Amino acid sequence: MLRRSSNNLYRALIPLAVGTFVLGTDLFVLNGMLPLIADDLNVSISTAGQLTTMFSWTYAIASPLIAAATGSWDRRWLLGSGALLFVLGMIGQAAGESFAVMAAARIVAALGAAAFQANAFAVAGVVADDANRGKALALVATGLTLSSVAGVPIGIFVERWIGWRGVLWAIAAAGAVAAVLVLLLPRVTLPETGLRERVSVLIRRPVLRVLLVTTAAMTATFTTFVYLPVVVAPSVSQNLLAWLMLTMGVGQVLGNALAGRAVDRYGPQRTLTFGIVGTAAGLILFGPAIHTAWTVFAVLAVTGLFGATVMVPQQTRLFGIAADAPTVALGLNGSAIYLGGGIGSIVGGAVLDSFGASWLPVVSALIACAALAITVSARRAPDRARATAPVTV
Repeated sequence: MLRRSSNNLYRALIPLAVGTFVLGTDLFVLNGMLPLIADDLNVSISTAGQLTTMFSWTYAIASPLIAAATGSWDRRWLLGSGALLFVLGMIGQAAGESFAVMAAARIVAALGAAAFQANAFAVAGVVADDANRGKALALVATGLTLSSVAGVPIGIFVERWIGWRGVLWAIAAAGAVAAVLVLLLPRVTLPETGLRERVSVLIRRPVLRVLLVTTAAMTATFTTFVYLPVVVAPSVSQNLLAWLMLTMGVGQVLGNALAGRAVDRYGPQRTLTFGIVGTAAGLILFGPAIHTAWTVFAVLAVTGLFGATVMVPQQTRLFGIAADAPTVALGLNGSAIYLGGGIGSIVGGAVLDSFGASWLPVVSALIACAALAITVSARRAPDRARATAPVTV
């Protein structure tokens, strides 16, 4: 297998980070523009909000299926095809004059994102050597991390100049650029295995343990952060909300970068445990901090830092556990992220209606503690990594 020096490796993976940022932004950008979209399409805000749900659930279902069906493809062409499908979906959303058209286009965009993102992480994993795999995965994850925190501010600020449809057209254009950039990657094909063997990844016990932790960790954070404007309303005005998200984003970007180095130095299990402990602590502190703006900013920055250390160790663990089908395993992890987001949204809504916003961080902290308990128990049943199969680069 061809290996690259660290500097050359990072330059080669930049197109993947650009792609994960662009495609991830579409998931979050609508949140800041929902009232405008709802008014333009003549639907309620709650109905317009289902566009995000459609994207999440389509991604969660499609990602492992696409990975299983395209295991022997050259990753460049699969990445490029996914980016182009995403662009078509964005064009449909930007031009759609009805909710039905926009919803259908939203599903198309999610299919493209599902084809792109899991393969982006798989390529990063196979072109990096063992000493640099954590940092390579962290570089690609940086794009997704930035999209999660920049999406809402982009929707709020950029819309003022070009309108909500203009924002979607701009994302479509950026997606086209990403589709061209991935063609600059080296040729990468993963091991040829049968469809049945690739699908069998779904029922491997070590894989399921990893996915359960990912789902629980994402559920914990989304339970509160989907409803963040309501939670922080006592101390943070709407004008400061975008800056609050950016502050949290700084913590996430820093945490993501540190996670890559920590995985390579201390291993994925220790890094994961450290991240979940910090996330739970941040959520526990959220309640007492809610009364003043500066404490909210500080706690969210810290929570974002620790929360961002979960993804990279999970991907690294899956890459070892399912080295014969890494794209399928990483696709499942992406599905677990979106599944956790959907569950968190439902749980948070139920808590908000039944007990009020002040209980959301409490419930989130309890779920994070459950994720920690699963993680600690996994130490007693360590993952058995399969021998890494040859990869053609």
